[in-house]
Amino acid sequence: MSGQLCFEVLDKMFIPKNKQSIEEIKGYTIKYGNIVDNGEVIDEVLVSYFKAPKSYTMENMCEINSHGGNIIVKKILELCLKNGAELAEPGEFTKRAFLNGRIDLVQAESVIDIINAKSEKEVKTGIKQLEGLLSKEIAEIKQEIMDVMINIEVSIDYPEYDVEDVANAEITDMLDSVKKKLERLERSFDNGKVIKEGIKTAIIGKPNAGKSSLLNAILKEDRAIVTEYEGTTRDTIEEFVNINGIPLKLIDTAGIRETKDEVEKIGIAKSRETANTADLIIAIFDASKEIDEEDLEVIDFIKNKKAIIILNKMDLKAKIDENNENLKKLSGNIIKMSALKNIGIDKLYEKITEMFNLNEINLDNENVITNVRQKNLITKAIENVKKAKETIEQKMPIDIVAIFIKDILEDLGKITGEVVTEDIIEEIFANFCLGK
Repeated sequence: MSGQLCFEVLDKMFIPKNKQSIEEIKGYTIKYGNIVDNGEVIDEVLVSYFKAPKSYTMENMCEINSHGGNIIVKKILELCLKNGAELAEPGEFTKRAFLNGRIDLVQAESVIDIINAKSEKEVKTGIKQLEGLLSKEIAEIKQEIMDVMINIEVSIDYPEYDVEDVANAEITDMLDSVKKKLERLERSFDNGKVIKEGIKTAIIGKPNAGKSSLLNAILKEDRAIVTEYEGTTRDTIEEFVNINGIPLKLIDTAGIRETKDEVEKIGIAKSRETANTADLIIAIFDASKEIDEEDLEVIDFIKNKKAIIILNKMDLKAKIDENNENLKKLSGNIIKMSALKNIGIDKLYEKITEMFNLNEINLDNENVITNVRQKNLITKAIENVKKAKETIEQKMPIDIVAIFIKDILEDLGKITGEVVTEDIIEEIFANFCLGK
């Protein structure tokens, strides 16, 4: 519970073993006692006390640790509501922390990123932002701008002094510096998107080429059904696996072929749609058989797409290899393997790492943007930097230059939440889980 009256609500239902009153209890302490309803003990609990402003929300807070179990927890929750508490909205605690000034909007967004993280690198990125490292860099850029804005204001307010030429040179240097820093942050979003969303990877091929076997081999479990019958996979199967700390979103699709089966047709259409929106396609071919029309259809489909070619079933006598004339039309990313025998999986990981430069993603020495809202605002700020430079080059009045520079400051302020609307706040925190 959090809020000015949370201790009063707690006092109506919690009796410490030492009979200590709420006023006597210090912050950052844990008390043992009973949750009681009309004299009936509901559970033995531990209660943590956090007194304002030294809490997550900067308000009075308390946490009840019960023995758990649906019945007990539900009973304690009902008792809290009965005694004056209200259910929290999604993200309400973090929202209160933001509104009360404990964290900024970048830090608030990092909380949900940490909660939803699917890889160690995503957690690491979220922790860095929660610690305020990105906010600090934004603040330093803003301060660089503000230092120059002093001269701009002097030029505007005291035109009788001949300072405009000096100010213009100073402004240009500042804008060049700011642009360079913002562009680096903007570029980091490519890596940030990979860290946060993963690499959407579609596994495609004709029926019985080994798609489901490959998925099972990567996951190291029998997730997909593997049979000798064609058309077993009718719908897409999605799973995540980590490669070098990056989530790989694997999608096993229905085999691509001509069919009269209406249900299978729907699955194949969905396979094509999935592959068209994928970051990476793994096209798998049965190397124990000659290239046929269904294989050629797959080859034609993946032309000009980012793809890895798997020559599967290499544990059997191979009838096609990397020198096949049809395969030569594609990229050189060809791997021989046996998904069923778990041969060649390491080479697949190495190829994905190489194609997406995963080893070059360094979270130790630089901030990485993972949030689309933040990235769009940085892009907007860069555009305003360019406009400000153009006005200087066109020898326009310095007060016009000042307009664009103030726009830059506003864009950066929106990133950290210094300038933000209620609608944006509601939209951000609506994505949080209940309470947190």
